[in-house]
Amino acid sequence: MPDPTKVIIKTDKAPKAIGPYSAGVRTDCLIFTAGQLGIIPESGNIVEGGIESETRQALTNIQRILEEAGSSLPWVVKTTVFLRDMNDFIRMNAVYADFFKDNPPARTTVQAAALTKGAAIEIEAIALVVK
Repeated sequence: MPDPTKVIIKTDKAPKAIGPYSAGVRTDCLIFTAGQLGIIPESGNIVEGGIESETRQALTNIQRILEEAGSSLPWVVKTTVFLRDMNDFIRMNAVYADFFKDNPPARTTVQAAALTKGAAIEIEAIALVVK
C-alpha cells in the first residue's frame, strides 16, 4: 500500500489560524477545511452586516482555501454549519444557496452555544481533490 499524503494548506487569501490548526488539509483524494468564520482576511475582523454577510464571507474563505488546495466549491461533498442562533437559519440558507446552486453537498446544521470571536456562523467543508 502506498504511503498516504497529508499536505497542509496555507493561503494569504483566507484568515490566519487563530490557534494551533491548519486552514486546510489535503489528502490523496479529499480536502478538509477548518471551520471558517466570516472573518475578513486582511483585517482579521468579523465582517459587519449580520448573518448574511458572515455566511458569504465564511463561504468565500472556504472557496479560497479549496482553490489553493486544488479544488473548488462544486466539488464539496459535505459541510457542517454551526449557527449561534437557529433563528438565522432561513437567512443563512438563502446565502448558502447562492454558493451551491447545483448538486449541493450533504450538510449538517446545528446551533452552537458560542462561537469564536462572537461570530454568528462557522462553516467547515470536505471536498474532492480535482487537480
